[in-house]
Amino acid sequence: MFRQFFGLRSYPFSNEIDPEHLFRGKDFTELDSRLKYLQQTRGIGLISGETGSGKSTALRRFIHLLNPSLYRYCHFSLSTVSVPDFYQGLAKLLGEEPRFKKIALFNQIQNAIWSLYHDRKLTPVIVLDEIHLSSNRLLEDLRLLFNFKLDSVNPFILILAGQPVIRNRLSLKIHQPLWQRIQVRYSMQGLDKEETGEYLRSRLKTAGTQEEVFIDSAIEAIYAITQGLPRVINNLATNCLLLAAGNKVHQVDQELVYLAQKELNF
Repeated sequence: MFRQFFGLRSYPFSNEIDPEHLFRGKDFTELDSRLKYLQQTRGIGLISGETGSGKSTALRRFIHLLNPSLYRYCHFSLSTVSVPDFYQGLAKLLGEEPRFKKIALFNQIQNAIWSLYHDRKLTPVIVLDEIHLSSNRLLEDLRLLFNFKLDSVNPFILILAGQPVIRNRLSLKIHQPLWQRIQVRYSMQGLDKEETGEYLRSRLKTAGTQEEVFIDSAIEAIYAITQGLPRVINNLATNCLLLAAGNKVHQVDQELVYLAQKELNF
């Protein structure tokens, strides 16, 4: 395998990386700043970005740094759930045995959030992933569900994460009440060309080598193909290393990048 060939301790472009070693580009740094603000003020935040732009990675670091004695983390993917499924799933994540009727579940969830915050001094941090796939009905319910004491207090942190289309949906008149309650908004753009090179070198260094594996022409090709999306960079760079090791070359050039792209059918 290429790890031995390049003298690496670990796979450099794997998702299994210590959050402390994550590359901090402009996108990551800006989002981190906004999440810290949301942590201090509580309320609702929206993170949007194309698939592979780094939303999940940035959130993983944010959650990793939360003090478990002060925060209760709940993650929920909205990719296939109905509104009743969402209510029941959220109740379970909050440590409750879900009730049957919607109004009972509604009250149960609100009481659980309030109890965690007020009685146990734990702020619930609820991440709703794939929010762009949610129904209009669910989005409307979110506004009602996370309204406490006539919107005068926020005993929670609610993070909505999804693809860019969610910004257009939430800006529609029907969702204005929810849109106006979102305190923090950020759209992930991916890495620029310079950051792409820094990202590749950073991940290789973390894995155990400071050798210049990807030469400049390779970096330019990788950026052109991936448009700076970290997940796509990871897949392409990994295939480049596999091909390089197979051909017993210690540097990746532009030609090898395009060969790797062809194999992956990007």
